[in-house]
Amino acid sequence: MSKEKDFVKEITSREEDSSQWYVDIIRKAEMADYSPVRGCMVIRPYGYAIWEAMKAGLDRRIKETGHQNAYFPLFIPESLLQKEAEHVEGFAPEVAWVTQGGN
Repeated sequence: MSKEKDFVKEITSREEDSSQWYVDIIRKAEMADYSPVRGCMVIRPYGYAIWEAMKAGLDRRIKETGHQNAYFPLFIPESLLQKEAEHVEGFAPEVAWVTQGGN
């Protein structure tokens, strides 16, 4: 991506378009960037530092209550997504369908 093309010259007014305002702020602060893969992003050093601080604070609060962290699968079978079809409908354009595995 061209630096000049991707640089945010002017931040959209929050009242005008709050979604674009958010994207402008994140990009101007160099917290995240678009990836060549649609729907994916690159979290840059400032953004990752914020993520680490948030994660550490949340982790502390979870453990103070006697609970444990857990990770869940990144890949979900289509059959399970279909059970939540109404909820998933808005996210459907962003779903990355894996149709073939390696080996």
